[in-house]
Amino acid sequence: MIGTIYNTCTIITGSVIGSLFRKRIGEKQQKVLFDAMGLAAAGIGLNSIVGNMPHSSYPVLFIASLAIGSLIGTGLDIDGRFQRLVSRTGSEGLGQGLSTAILLFCIGTLSILGPIQSALYGDHTYLFTNGTLDLVTSMALASTYGIGIALAAAVLFLWQGTIYLCAGGLSGFLSPEFMTELSITGGFLIAASGINILGIRQFKTMNMLPALFVPAAFFLIRSALASFL
Repeated sequence: MIGTIYNTCTIITGSVIGSLFRKRIGEKQQKVLFDAMGLAAAGIGLNSIVGNMPHSSYPVLFIASLAIGSLIGTGLDIDGRFQRLVSRTGSEGLGQGLSTAILLFCIGTLSILGPIQSALYGDHTYLFTNGTLDLVTSMALASTYGIGIALAAAVLFLWQGTIYLCAGGLSGFLSPEFMTELSITGGFLIAASGINILGIRQFKTMNMLPALFVPAAFFLIRSALASFL
């Protein structure tokens, strides 16, 4: 778990450094940081979509994932529950920043395959690399939204910790096909977060999170049918 612990600590460290920087800048500079984070998130999301779409074997799966996932998330009111929970911190706009942080930190090849490499082979390279990237990202997010971004570290620890513990069973399931479809769907969610930050359109990205489980369900069903037939 050393790689996951390192990754978690980098997010906390970056959040502390970024929040200290935030106290030293004015309102105009904060607006610039908001715009920068919005463009960065939108760019990362679009890059994931464009980079993986040509390799998709199921080009309509992401549409079904977003539609089904959004319906489930809206029915469960995930966004409303999340916003009410975050509002208790008293930090304005933290919910938007935290949802973006969780997506950026958790939905990516390094963050998913890293714990598996660590558990099965003792190779922490992916997680050390991911942690270094997350250090910079958390600094940027915390300089915009404050120390509350550190809460994403707990989510990342649970996410990677679960993958680490289940590594034996997941290693065969996380095929390149699955990672491609997951990256496309995740890319749309990250891009939506960027659009939110820029104020172009407000998507309830937390309600869309169940979309990430639809590709997993699809591949599980496909595998079960293949075994049955």
